[in-house]
Amino acid sequence: MNDKLTLNNLEKLMEMETQLRGEYQPKLDEKDAAITKLADNKTALETRISELEKTIATQLTTITELSGKSKDAQALEQRNRELHNRSENMKEDIAVAKDRVKALQKDLAVERAELAELKKYDPQRLRKNLDATKKKLAEKTTAADKLQKSVTQARAENTELEQKVKDLEAQLAETNSENEDQAEEGSQAAA
Repeated sequence: MNDKLTLNNLEKLMEMETQLRGEYQPKLDEKDAAITKLADNKTALETRISELEKTIATQLTTITELSGKSKDAQALEQRNRELHNRSENMKEDIAVAKDRVKALQKDLAVERAELAELKKYDPQRLRKNLDATKKKLAEKTTAADKLQKSVTQARAENTELEQKVKDLEAQLAETNSENEDQAEEGSQAAA
């Protein structure tokens, strides 16, 4: 009975899993696409950061060369300030980009965890377990039927034996009463 309930529960679980897959598969596909897009964005941001750092390095080199070559210190200082401001702005852009990359990585981790959770309900494995459970149930049912037949046969034999014992007890009682009657007749004849 419990095996039958378990089998029903497994079938219901498989139906529910199929329904959930139907419901959530498009969402999972969208999430996978979003993850891929986020990974592409991350690569693009890292490339942009690398380019910005190269630009900063180039600009710093240019500033150094100009400061050595330039006779006009004031123009050079002005240029240095401008480049410094630009580099600060770029550093801020890089910091924002890094924060965004971290946020995207967190989102990616959440999506991967959710995907892993959904993959736990593997229908092939569940079907395999269901088939194994059905086999075990069939074996146990066969064994229970055999035991039931043995019990029925043993009860029938027991009933027959009890009847034989009753018959033999009745014969014994009848024989004892005949022997007593004969013994009484023998005692009366002797007297």
